[in-house]
Amino acid sequence: MRLNESQSAEIDELRAAEPAPSRRPVVPALEEILFQALPVLDHGFIRVVDYMGDDAAVVQAARVSYGKGTRKVSDDRGLIRYLMRHRHTSPFEMCEIKLHVKLPIFIARQWIRHRTAAVNEYSARYSVLDDEIYVPEAAGVAVQSVDNRQGRGASLAPEDAEAVRESIRTGGEEAFRRYHELLNDDGEGKPVTEGSPSVARELARVVLPLSTYTQWYWKTDLHNLLHFVALRLDPHAQAEIRAYAEVLADVLRRWVPATYEAFTDYRLDALELSGPALAVVRRMLGGEKVTVEQSGLSPREWRELMHKLDV
Repeated sequence: MRLNESQSAEIDELRAAEPAPSRRPVVPALEEILFQALPVLDHGFIRVVDYMGDDAAVVQAARVSYGKGTRKVSDDRGLIRYLMRHRHTSPFEMCEIKLHVKLPIFIARQWIRHRTAAVNEYSARYSVLDDEIYVPEAAGVAVQSVDNRQGRGASLAPEDAEAVRESIRTGGEEAFRRYHELLNDDGEGKPVTEGSPSVARELARVVLPLSTYTQWYWKTDLHNLLHFVALRLDPHAQAEIRAYAEVLADVLRRWVPATYEAFTDYRLDALELSGPALAVVRRMLGGEKVTVEQSGLSPREWRELMHKLDV
């Protein structure tokens, strides 16, 4: 992970400042990591820049009340669990968080599919990109899955994995060499070739690979952040975006512990069955030996059901 000098100085200044008195809800566990760059992958990070609300804000929105009053924490926990269990999502939209994220472009293209957020990305038309590309760990280098068109299969042998990593690394280095040649800028403000023209930044960037790192500010509400984490923590999600989701899950645990507990129980660790799948389960519980041919499910639905039931 690499922060430039201005980013590091900004973080140091923000974290050195005395906490400002506020009547707004403050979450001490989240304040501990506020502004810090939490590392992800080889050069990426997530920073919590700002937030609004907490578990009590979810409860307040659900009750449309003025404050905590004489309610017990256990009452609030029970209401949050009820809201999560019955998919009453609007109270969770009352909390918001703003993140600074550094990530490879190919992960950014997946991430941006979560459209219910405000996004402002680093502009390579305006600024020169850092010479940083993502190179996967050897354990993450694998062949194409035979039964999943968008996923990995078996890992390569160590020597083959290292050859792939070297190919990615050298390809990225060559792309950045051409990038700086087009800009006629060696990355330190000096010309690559005296007297050569400098191509516009918006054109020079087209030679860079999807492994190049970008950065953005991403602001979303709690409901949509939970949806993001639920999808991107799934074992079928790409390993690299799962790494970001794991960090975000820890942010949620700090920020809204009661909500995250309910989210884990009713979303992450829960099973959702279709009507036909539920009918199959009932037949099984009744002692019937059900086969895929008798189930009324497609072969793929049957495999998914058996996987969910760990059969």
